[in-house]
Amino acid sequence: MARFWALIASVTFALPCAARERVHALADLASPPPVVRQTPSSPAQAPSPVAKEPDETRRAFLRGLDYLARQQAAHQDGAFPRAGGAQHAPVALAALGALAFMSEGSTPGRGRYGREVALAVDYLLARADGNAGTARGYIAVSVDDKWGMHAHGYALLALCNAFTLSPAGERGKRIAALLPESVAVIERSQTSEGGWFYFPTAGLEHENSVTVVQLQALRAARNCGVQVDAKVVSRAVDYIRRCQSENGSFRYALDPTSKSSLALTAAGLATLQNAGRYEGPEIERAIREMWAEIMERERGGERADSGFPHYERMYVALALWTQPDRRLFERWFELERAVVLKEQRADGSWHDEQFGSCLATAMNCLFLSINDGLLPLFER
Repeated sequence: MARFWALIASVTFALPCAARERVHALADLASPPPVVRQTPSSPAQAPSPVAKEPDETRRAFLRGLDYLARQQAAHQDGAFPRAGGAQHAPVALAALGALAFMSEGSTPGRGRYGREVALAVDYLLARADGNAGTARGYIAVSVDDKWGMHAHGYALLALCNAFTLSPAGERGKRIAALLPESVAVIERSQTSEGGWFYFPTAGLEHENSVTVVQLQALRAARNCGVQVDAKVVSRAVDYIRRCQSENGSFRYALDPTSKSSLALTAAGLATLQNAGRYEGPEIERAIREMWAEIMERERGGERADSGFPHYERMYVALALWTQPDRRLFERWFELERAVVLKEQRADGSWHDEQFGSCLATAMNCLFLSINDGLLPLFER
C-alpha cells in the first residue's frame, strides 16, 4: 500500500483543481487524524454516528434475520417470497438468505437460525438434482431460469460456506457430492473471452457481474478442496482486468462504451483480491477511483446510481475489507452503517423495489455482520 500512497502524492499536481481535492481527501485519510478537530460538521471529520452503539447494530442485524425467518416460514419450502419486488430470483434469494443466517454463526441444523439455514440449503440442493430439466449440478429452477448462472454462482457460494461450517453429517455429504458437478457447470460454460453470461452455455454473450460471482464461487469451492481448473480462473481474471477502464473503474462488459459504476468497480476489485491480486497498478487505480466516488458522495456530489444499492454496498464492503490498510474500511463502514440503520423498517426489513425486501434484508445483514468475520466469505 505504500506504493499506492506514493502514487497519489506523485500525481496530485498534474490533476485539475477538482480532481486534486478528491485525491487529497483520500491522501488525508491515510494520515493520522489530528488530535483536535474544530469543524465536526465535515463528513470526513464528523465523529462516528454509531461507533458507541454496537448494541444498536446487533439489534438491527437480528431484527433483519428474524424478518427473513418469518418470510421463509411463510413460504414453507426453504425459499423466500418476492416480498414486493418487481422481479423474483428464488435461487439467489435462498442463497443470500442462507449466507445471512450463517453470518450470525448458525450452521445447518445448529444455532439460533440452524433450522432456517438447513431449509435454505436443502432448497438449493433440491434445485441441483436435475429434476427441472437441467443438468445435474446446475442450481436453477428451470432450464429457462432468467437469472441462471448469476443465481448458480451465489448458490454454490452458499453451499461452500455451509459445507465449510458443517461438513459432517448427511447434508454435508450431499453438498460434497454436488460441489464438483456444480463447478463443472461453471467451467464448461465459460465463453471464449473468459467471462460468463446468464445461461450455462459457452455462447457469444458475456458480462462482468455474472463473471464476478462465478469467480467467487470457484474460489469458495477450491477452499473446500474441490479441484478447479486453473486455466478457467486465469481466463476469468484476465476478463475482469480487461473490463477495467483507464481511470480505474470497471465496466459492465469488455465493450469500452459499456457503463461503469461504483458497484461494478467494487465488485471487480473485490474479485481480483479474491483471486489473489492484492497489489499492482490495476488495484491501485480501482481503489483510487472507488474512494474518489465515495468522497464525492459524502460531499453532496451527484450520486452515480448503479440501480443496485444493496449489491453495491455489499461489494464495496468486501473490496475495502480485504485492503491491508484497515482505515479505508473503517472510515467508510462507520458512515454507511448509520445509513443502513436509519433505512431499516419497523418489521426489520429493508426495501428494494426491483428484487424485494428479502434480498435487500439479506444483503444488509451480511453487510452488518462483516466485522464479526464468522462467515468464510469474510476471511481476510
